[in-house]
Amino acid sequence: MKRSATLSLILIISAAYVADRIYPQLYEYTALFGPLVQSGEVWRLFTVALVHGGLTHLFFNMFTLLVLGNPIEAALGKPRFLIIFFVSLLTGSLSSVYLSSYPYVSVGASGAVFGLFGAFIAMRKMIHEGVRDIYLIIGLNFIFGFILGGVDWRAHLGGLVGGYLTTTVLLRITRV
Repeated sequence: MKRSATLSLILIISAAYVADRIYPQLYEYTALFGPLVQSGEVWRLFTVALVHGGLTHLFFNMFTLLVLGNPIEAALGKPRFLIIFFVSLLTGSLSSVYLSSYPYVSVGASGAVFGLFGAFIAMRKMIHEGVRDIYLIIGLNFIFGFILGGVDWRAHLGGLVGGYLTTTVLLRITRV
C-alpha cells in the first residue's frame, strides 16, 4: 500500500514539532524571520512549516491538511499535489517576508494549507461540493486572524493566491 503524500507531510511536520519540543534550538534555525532570509538563509522559506506555535496551532494545520490534502491529492495525483503544497508554502513565506512593514518571526504550515484552500477553489468545476463552505472558512480565518492577532495573514494570503494560481496552471497544462 502506497503512503499518501498528505499523510507523509503530516507525519514529517508532526515529528518536527516533537523534535522542536525536545531540541528548542531547532526553532532558531527553522522559523521564518525576514532579515535572516534576506541575508541568505533562504531555507527558512520552507522550514517554517516544521515549527508551530503550540499544539493547537499544529492540530488545526494538520487537520486542515488532512481534510483538504487527501481529496486534492486523489484528484490530481501525488506530484501535482506536492507542487501545489510547496509552491504555496513558498508564496506564503515570500508574502510574509516582503509584505510586512516590520520584521517578525513567523511559524507554521499555514501558507501551504491556505494554498490548498486556493487549490480547492481552482478545482471547483471538478469538486462540485463544498466550495461555498471553503469561502466561508477562508473568510472566518482572516476575520479571526485580525481580531485575535498573532496570525500571519500575509502568509495566508500569499499561500491562498499561490495555491490557486499553481492549480489553475497545472489544470491547464496537464491532463487530469
